[in-house]
Amino acid sequence: MKIPHTLSEFTQNYYYKTELVKLCQQYKLPTSGTKAELNSYIIKYFKGIPSSQIKPIRNNSKHRPLPYSKISLDTKLINSGFCFNNAARQWFTDYFGVAKFSFSKKMAIIKRKAEAEHDEKATVGDLIQQMQNWNQNKTASSAEENTYQWNNFVRAFFKDPATKQYNQRLKVASLLWKKVRMSSDNKVYHHNMLKRYGKEIQIYKNRQEHMNFKQK
Repeated sequence: MKIPHTLSEFTQNYYYKTELVKLCQQYKLPTSGTKAELNSYIIKYFKGIPSSQIKPIRNNSKHRPLPYSKISLDTKLINSGFCFNNAARQWFTDYFGVAKFSFSKKMAIIKRKAEAEHDEKATVGDLIQQMQNWNQNKTASSAEENTYQWNNFVRAFFKDPATKQYNQRLKVASLLWKKVRMSSDNKVYHHNMLKRYGKEIQIYKNRQEHMNFKQK
């Protein structure tokens, strides 16, 4: 792992969550939270805020988890015991009238936002409304979305029809990701990477494509 010494070095590189935790430990910063939160602690540190003044964005709740019977649209998202457990999953299953309900990333982001802002008025009903309006307003999620760069990179890679010429596409995506991960380039996939790093990924081309290449 490359240890950053300035804010510029930190923001230009990509760090996995385990690496961010190690950096926070080294700088004596809070070590719990999402990648976005860990990033924010380190950015504050490099901006000159003493580590002793950088506190966790969210406080871990010590409330006992709510049972199914205690959950309603008016249930508070924070300081109530509400959490994404089996009781809440069953409640959402019944509320939406579906056979199976799965918690989504956007639900977690909405709840964490309420925790970070200490919004004690936010309810389960508000959570549902924000879920339904998610596509119209993504500003609340932008900070966290930026931490999913690897996932976004792979998604964009697989959307490019030109990548179908390769076997083990995930491995090819991983090789390209390694090229940009610790560089100063934007951590996003571009079609021209297939040409730029063509020699390194040539061996993963489909056999017919590989034969055509040899014949040229």
